[in-house]
Amino acid sequence: MSAVPVDDHADFADADRGFIAALDPPHVLAADGRVVWDAGAYGFLAGNCPDTANASLWRQGRLVGRQGLYEVTEGIYQVRGLDLSNMTLVEGEHGVIVVDPLRSAETAAAGLELYRRHRGDRPVTALIYSHSHEDHFGGGRGVLPHGQDRVPVLAPAGFLEHAVSEKVYAGTAMTRRAVYTYGTELPKGPAGQIGCGLGTTASTGTRTLIPPTVDITGTGQEEIVDGVHIVFQLTADTEAPAEMNFYLPAHQALCLAENVTHTLHNILPLHGAAVRDSRKWAHHLNESLALFGDDAEIAFASHHWPTWGKERIGSLLTGQRDLYAYLHDQTLRLLNQGLTGTEIAEELRLPPALEREWANRGYYGSVSHNVKAIYQRYMGWFDGNPAHLWEHPPVEQAKRYVQVLGGAEAAYEAGKRYAANGDLRFAATLLNHVVFADPGHTRACLELATVYERLGHGCENGTWRNFYLTGAMELRGTPAEVPPDATGPEIAMALSVDRLLDSLAIRIDGPTAAEYPLSFDVYITDQDRSWRLTLSNGALTHLSSPGPPSPSGERRPDLTLRLTKVQLLGLLAGREAEGVEQEGDAGALQRLMSLLVEPDPNFSVVTP
Repeated sequence: MSAVPVDDHADFADADRGFIAALDPPHVLAADGRVVWDAGAYGFLAGNCPDTANASLWRQGRLVGRQGLYEVTEGIYQVRGLDLSNMTLVEGEHGVIVVDPLRSAETAAAGLELYRRHRGDRPVTALIYSHSHEDHFGGGRGVLPHGQDRVPVLAPAGFLEHAVSEKVYAGTAMTRRAVYTYGTELPKGPAGQIGCGLGTTASTGTRTLIPPTVDITGTGQEEIVDGVHIVFQLTADTEAPAEMNFYLPAHQALCLAENVTHTLHNILPLHGAAVRDSRKWAHHLNESLALFGDDAEIAFASHHWPTWGKERIGSLLTGQRDLYAYLHDQTLRLLNQGLTGTEIAEELRLPPALEREWANRGYYGSVSHNVKAIYQRYMGWFDGNPAHLWEHPPVEQAKRYVQVLGGAEAAYEAGKRYAANGDLRFAATLLNHVVFADPGHTRACLELATVYERLGHGCENGTWRNFYLTGAMELRGTPAEVPPDATGPEIAMALSVDRLLDSLAIRIDGPTAAEYPLSFDVYITDQDRSWRLTLSNGALTHLSSPGPPSPSGERRPDLTLRLTKVQLLGLLAGREAEGVEQEGDAGALQRLMSLLVEPDPNFSVVTP
């Protein structure tokens, strides 16, 4: 905390500026009465920072815990604190343009209703998605219900593909780890969840997806939307693979999406994603300065609070540009000197001028795990040391460490000694080995939980805190289970047939399937396109071609299916193949489905 200007309260003034009204009561319910958002749970943040929290993270929690409707400038409003992200409302000639309709339909509807209560019952005349993460599109049906969506929906090129593809491949694992990232199952309070740095937490309502109708394909593209002139900047491969900033000349207002927020962001989130390109991130921020830096008087984003004034905006953009560039370049400098990712993370420190800016603090991303991510992007998982090339997996390695240390009891006592001496990092390493070697060692589980708790309470990074505290909670016997999936059917419908078939392939039990070669032709009638699926050596692959299939000779499949995309979704969900035309071996489909393995949404994390 010594590096930051503790007497600088400008962020609090900015976070409160333009406040109109709060959501009252401060919670949002689903149709079945379930609470999907509870801003009131964070009222404790109004108090002084306790010993169980890092003072800098507590400060950030107080800032992101504010909620309600805010005026950014005349004609631009934001709903903040009603979800992990912000919803921005830009008034046009005939209604209001909604930018980033939150994560859940319920929170988005509540935000729009709050806006209308104070600005009139304006119709939604357009929707803009700044990027392809679900907390910026999942609430679409809350502002544009079915039957009311004949309005333009603008998004960066590639949005739809990236918005849904992550869930196809690693969605189960990422969702499980997101419970740790956001601390969704932790109690809200001074010793528990106090936010995640980017916001408080993520809502748990219904997630929807209204497909874009207008693609933004290049920087400089201009559109008139409900009479509002908008200039776009594509920023692909920054915080999201499909992302864009945009400028509103009439308001001198710059939307920075999630490329510039009041925290160091993630190069690789702890819950998982493709590694982001910090070099391109810095490049795009440099371009933003060149394009809009001389004109913008207001900068707002899809998280946190706006910044007013040309000079302050320039300072914010410059600082974050240099932040990502420095992390990238210095990591490359050190890896080219032979340091590994872990070693670089210990050595690399930000220059004082960057470190002392509140907006550059590591509340959501951190210097430590971002450096490791940059290393991973260029060098992969292997650090070059042959000893790490073929290590035992965690349980087998733990058993051997514990044996070398003299058994579980001796290793447990050693872990306690390191914890008592303040070396919590090594105490966690030793005690984790005991737990993985002997998960029934209750005292080791409880001692490790205490160590994790102490580490969490000291963290400036919100996601690190949540990971440590969720791990402690599970070690003490309270599982942090993934909430019920509230993903709406529109998200599945947005998947291409290729991605749907990919989702099938990653569920195949390969060792068993290796003994059962199969082939299928799948003709999707409403797309007039065919897919040949081949199950060979335990791998399910596919190839598409236009029109219906015309197999002959050796290419004749075991089964041909003629169906619509909706029917395909039904089959993959395990429903009856009603109305599906089948030709060939009807049992082939059943054999294929029997080879699918259901993913485990609540797999173990801190125990074997």
